[in-house]
Amino acid sequence: ALHLPAGAALATSTANAERDEGRTVEFAVEATRAAPTDQAVATLYVEQSGADAAALASRVNRAIAAALDTARGYTDIKVQSGSTSTWPVYDKNGSKIEAWRMRSEIRLETRNVAALSELIGKLQGSLAVSQLNMQPSAETRRKATDEATVDAIRAFEQRAALISSSLGKRYRLRHINISDSGGRPPVYARMRAAPVMAEAASAPLEGGESEIGVTINGRIELID
Repeated sequence: ALHLPAGAALATSTANAERDEGRTVEFAVEATRAAPTDQAVATLYVEQSGADAAALASRVNRAIAAALDTARGYTDIKVQSGSTSTWPVYDKNGSKIEAWRMRSEIRLETRNVAALSELIGKLQGSLAVSQLNMQPSAETRRKATDEATVDAIRAFEQRAALISSSLGKRYRLRHINISDSGGRPPVYARMRAAPVMAEAASAPLEGGESEIGVTINGRIELID
């Protein structure tokens, strides 16, 4: 058996690593698919002030409870309570609490856009809308991501074949990483006060498209 000194073994290992590194090529490809924004999500809130914190909480809680009861009558709409916060309102000198302010939210989610528009119209007397947007549903987003993944893999294979054939080589895959990202859902409306919301609530909600992207980063080794 041939025994190499430790230094020679290290040099040989380093040389092999450098040779392997010199025969690899790294590159990235990306593919996108359009996903219909077929789901509407709305956040509504009630915000009130009062000198008595307990009485204020009672009023706000009653308004939220009534809104939840109304919303639960729509079986196509997923309803859940949102965040609640209370904070003091100080006098002009900032030294004494003169009142309390409380805000509580509910969240509505559905693919039945017409039903949501109707429900918002019913709730507009006591609640305002802080945000209303259209986005792809989980099923739609997953389908678009799967399709974009297939497209990205094919693009990666084509790029690898192009690179290797241009250099008169074949290739084998050394490493691949797949990541996906979806664009933020487009905001349909932001409404801060009930009068503005009342005008917009009757407007039809129209879905669009959100772009879902898949990126592949990979490394191929060129072989003879």
